[in-house]
Amino acid sequence: MTKLMVIEDDANMFSLLQMLLEFEGYEVVLWEGGEHIQDTVNSLCQEKPDLILMDVHLRHLNGFDVLQSLREEPELDGVKVLIASGVDMTDRSRQAGADGFILKPFMPDELIDKIQKIL
Repeated sequence: MTKLMVIEDDANMFSLLQMLLEFEGYEVVLWEGGEHIQDTVNSLCQEKPDLILMDVHLRHLNGFDVLQSLREEPELDGVKVLIASGVDMTDRSRQAGADGFILKPFMPDELIDKIQKIL
């Protein structure tokens, strides 16, 4: 089963995404949050997801900073990253090393299509 980690600090949004993605047959693991990038990288190394769906604007972290750190971690080589934001950051996401970008708000079908294309 394909494992996804959703890095999202809005509990309602996480619940909706978890329900959608599990309905589509994905295993969804919870991001434990935290104020330090290394905590997130450690969690990713432990979980080893196939794909990360990550919001750019997190309460204590910036998604691009997290992306940079995980791209420097050898254990996470090959993990796909889909960046999400309410502002179009397609070019910045690509330059930062993301595998894709999705603009919020998005339709469920659009998200599933992007995930399938990246995987």
